[in-house]
Amino acid sequence: MRAILLGGGLALLISLIGTRFAISVFTRWGYGQEIRDDGPTSHHTKRGTPTMGGVVIILATVIGYFAAKLITMSMPSASALLLLFLFVGMGLVGFLDDFIKISKQRSLGLRSKAKMVGQTVVGLVFGVLAVSPALEDDRAKTPASLHLSFIRDFDSFALPAVVVIVLIWLIITATSNAVNLTDGLDGLATGACVMVFAAYTLVNIWQNNQSCRISPSGTCYEVRDPLDLAVIAAAITGACFGFLWWNAAPAAIFMGDTGSLALGAALAGFAILTRTELLLVILGGLFLVETLSVMLQVGFFKMSKGRRIFRMAPLHHHFEMLGWEQVTVVIRFWIITGLAVATGLGVFYAEWVAGS
Repeated sequence: MRAILLGGGLALLISLIGTRFAISVFTRWGYGQEIRDDGPTSHHTKRGTPTMGGVVIILATVIGYFAAKLITMSMPSASALLLLFLFVGMGLVGFLDDFIKISKQRSLGLRSKAKMVGQTVVGLVFGVLAVSPALEDDRAKTPASLHLSFIRDFDSFALPAVVVIVLIWLIITATSNAVNLTDGLDGLATGACVMVFAAYTLVNIWQNNQSCRISPSGTCYEVRDPLDLAVIAAAITGACFGFLWWNAAPAAIFMGDTGSLALGAALAGFAILTRTELLLVILGGLFLVETLSVMLQVGFFKMSKGRRIFRMAPLHHHFEMLGWEQVTVVIRFWIITGLAVATGLGVFYAEWVAGS
């Protein structure tokens, strides 16, 4: 527990101070955000706001985690190192995207195919390692499972390793893009991530306390390294919280694709490593709704030859176009995220109570 508090607290302080430093440096270097010309006109005033703030979130998380492990004199686990690889690796893909936007002075960075290649490489490497027998612990548990899961594994049947790796890639790609789509208003994605990662901190702590390694029972959790995963979840929560101080409206800095792709991938990683893939649909309900709004908009536009369901997608832009203030949209979407997280945690706990 000490490592969890240290990881979260250190990451918060590093992010809070480091983001202020990043704003000064990125402004001096001219690393400003480019804005879509077809977006809401109110966003044009944001052109030139420093971006790539996700670098601070990633560094604060990594430093906070390893500092906590050093202070508590404990070794990093295979699950934690895998998750950090996914987090940093997807952040590098986003960094390339952001850097191209800045250097080319355009609102589009990496081509969609190039971005997908980067996401695929990181996701597949993570998937292969997560189910590799080489990373089994003394109880023959790999970081990821060969079973589908909601709150715990469905033990009726195991999937072939190749199918599991493809599913892992799909979850990572979908979730990283979902957070990326949500990151369109000051503080929206950052605030939502604070709540969802805080939820995974609680989930991991609970799974550790009810671990089959510690207290075998019919309701114990067969999750490898839950306490170490909780340290990373707390560190990301703290890093996002510190960044939100500067990212809240009016934003002094944006996280960019560097942050949104990394955070989305980390969410997917937590769902996979904690055996809660389908629970993520509830906890991350806002990200799901934002993604569905884009899919519906594009699909209906093509089928109806130019007609639209929403005034603009993703969904938060639709409400802006209806005349809602940006702050109003953000706060109400935060409330929706809070309700989704509360529902997800309630379902998680209710499943344990029902089985005990």
